[in-house]
Amino acid sequence: MTDNADDRVYYVISDLHIGGDEQLEEVEFIDELLSFLEQLETTTENAELIINGDAFGLWEFTTVDGIEKFDVLESTYPELFEQLRATGQHIKITLLPGNHDHELAAYDAYVDRLADYNVDLVQDKSISRRVGEQAIHFEHGHQQDNNNRIDDWGNPHATPLGYYYNTLITSRAGQLSDRGRYNWLKDVQAVTPTERMPIWMLSKYFYREMNPVIRYSLVPFLLLFNISAILAVLAGLDLIGVWSMPVTQTEAFLSRFGAAGTAVWFLLSINVAVTGLLLLVGIPLYFLRRDIRQTVNRFGVFETELTVDAEAPYEEAAREVFETDPQTTIFCYGHTHRPTLKEIDSGVLVNTGTWLKRLHRRDGIIGVLPPVFYPSYQLAAVRIAPETDGVAVEYQTITKPSPATEELTLTERLFTVGREPEPDFPDRYVVETPADTTPTESTLEQTI
Repeated sequence: MTDNADDRVYYVISDLHIGGDEQLEEVEFIDELLSFLEQLETTTENAELIINGDAFGLWEFTTVDGIEKFDVLESTYPELFEQLRATGQHIKITLLPGNHDHELAAYDAYVDRLADYNVDLVQDKSISRRVGEQAIHFEHGHQQDNNNRIDDWGNPHATPLGYYYNTLITSRAGQLSDRGRYNWLKDVQAVTPTERMPIWMLSKYFYREMNPVIRYSLVPFLLLFNISAILAVLAGLDLIGVWSMPVTQTEAFLSRFGAAGTAVWFLLSINVAVTGLLLLVGIPLYFLRRDIRQTVNRFGVFETELTVDAEAPYEEAAREVFETDPQTTIFCYGHTHRPTLKEIDSGVLVNTGTWLKRLHRRDGIIGVLPPVFYPSYQLAAVRIAPETDGVAVEYQTITKPSPATEELTLTERLFTVGREPEPDFPDRYVVETPADTTPTESTLEQTI
């Protein structure tokens, strides 16, 4: 079916990940989402809201199956569904399945249940929409990700690698999160790429779960590790009689400060001794680790990375879409949680980002302290609208303060002073209308 959508405006959001076991059911952005939907309910524009995948975290439900998951969603978020109903009476709302909610494509009952709330569930991998004299390709993006691709689309038992990660790790994190000193483990679903998960857990253990006495005893040693490593080498040179001046001069300098200097010298001596032992053990282990890695790489054992942040597959997919249908100039996806707007040949690649928390890694400036993962939000809806000279793509941001004060310890905040992240979005971009703007048959067939 075709529709004269030359003046239609599209609002696109994705990766809400609403729902899941126990602590994962908390939606920290629910007020902002309701407010956004209320604004669309009163808009005077000829608008359509497209939820481009991963609206729900169905993979993260492990105690119920199939359509029963929708029952849990309805009972847990009644205000959200009622607002969807109200907004859907005013503008069209279209929902595409992602990987986390692929079951939406597997059970036809979801279509009817969502229709009760004026949400049109399209159980396809992608859709196309006209905008002015151009067209937009929408897909969630997981089909370009080897670890989350659904080869048997619509199969309720489809289990790519990402399925096991989320049912065994993310869901379990939701069940255990409230047992910590702070309810932080549920944020594992915000850790991207997934290779960062081990270092993130080490960071949270050190700054949150470690006994405070042990942590504050380790902090001076870790802060002074770099200096201690240098002093350990100099102490070794002094011990074998090669060069003693640095050690004697340092001791003489600190002795001028009396008891305070003696305390510092004692602390440095302990650090140097421990660091020296670590260096003696660490150097041969480094060469052994490097040799093992080279051997593993030769056999190609770990050629498939777990990361989903590489842009190359999406750039290639966009080029294929643009080449197949010249009227399609915008490739809009989500999945990687990274807001992106990039020129690709005759069109643009647009990533809608996520409404989940973002975690920004901040490595220590000195010493060998674990990195701090600084939280923030980058809530936004991508607005795509026709203009006189083409189609405008812009991010309409929704303000939500960083939860750093509540979620980071004093130590973490101290180590990141002046290095707090400032989430930013790509600039507004206008895709100029191509010279040949006659819609192709394939475009018209997919346009609703």
